[in-house]
Amino acid sequence: MLSVFNAAEMFSLILTLATLITGIVFALDKFVWQPKREELKQENTGWVAQARSMFPVLFAILIIRSFIIEPFQIPTGSMQPTLVPGDFIGVEKFAYGLRDPIFHKTLIPTGKPQRGDITVFIDPSNPKIDLIKRVIGLPGDTIIYQNKTLYIKPACNGQKVCPVAKEVPKQYVGLTKFTELGTDLNEYKEELGKVTHHILRDPTLPEQINRYYQQPGQPMGVWVVPKGHYFAMGDNRDNSLDSRYWGFMPEQNLVGKATFIWISFTFNHNPDSMWPHWLPNGVRLNRIGSIH
Repeated sequence: MLSVFNAAEMFSLILTLATLITGIVFALDKFVWQPKREELKQENTGWVAQARSMFPVLFAILIIRSFIIEPFQIPTGSMQPTLVPGDFIGVEKFAYGLRDPIFHKTLIPTGKPQRGDITVFIDPSNPKIDLIKRVIGLPGDTIIYQNKTLYIKPACNGQKVCPVAKEVPKQYVGLTKFTELGTDLNEYKEELGKVTHHILRDPTLPEQINRYYQQPGQPMGVWVVPKGHYFAMGDNRDNSLDSRYWGFMPEQNLVGKATFIWISFTFNHNPDSMWPHWLPNGVRLNRIGSIH
C-alpha cells in the first residue's frame, strides 16, 4: 500500500467518500424517510433532496473515472515528440485490470502492459505525483542503454534457445522543431517490437551514465527487470527522468494506458505578457486523436 496520496488519489478519495455519503442518504430517503413524508403529505426539500439528486451524478463520475477513462494533462516535454505540454489525454483505467480507486489493488485482471505501451503510473520515487512514460522492458528482460543506444534482451521463458540482446532499430529522420535551451534536437523513428514511434536526442548533451540507477550485480547502463516490474523511458531521451535514473516501475503503481488526445492547448509563457500563463491562448486541433 502506498503511504502517501498524490493529488489524483486524494481526489479519488474525496469522490469516493462523497459518493458513499450521498448514497447512504439516497437509500435512507428512498426506503425510510420518503414513505413517512408521503403519509404526512410533505415535500422533499433541503439538504436531503440535494444529496439524493447528487448521488447518481457522483456515482456515474466515480465509475467512469475509476474503471473506464480518466483525463490527464501533459505538463512537461519528456514524451516529445509523441506528447507535448498542453496535451490532454484519455487514459484507459481498465487496460491493466480493474482496480479499486484509492489503493489501486487489482479487483479483476484484464491485461498486462506490452512493450511500447504509453502508461500513466505513480512515480516510485515520489508517490505524490503521476508520471507518463513508454514501457521499454517487461519482467525478465535485460535492458541496455549505452552511448545513447537502446538494446533489449527479451526474457527467456523456457525457450530452447534464449534470445540475445539486440539493438532496437531506429532510423534518422532529421532535425526537429523541438529544442532544448536553443539546441535543435535530432529525431529518429524507432521500432520497439510492433510499435513504431518517434524519439528525440540532444546532439550536444553527453550521456548522463554517471547518474543512472545501478542495479546490484549489474554494470552501469544494464538492468534486468524484476518480476512484477517494468522498465519505462520517455521518448525525449535526453530530457526524461525515468527508469534509467530511479529504477523499475512496480506493477501496483500502474494507473492506466494512454490511448488518445482529446484536446491540446497552447499556453503563453512570456513573462512580459498580460495574458495569464495558466490560461490557454490557442488550440492545436491537428493533435486531437489516437496516440502512437
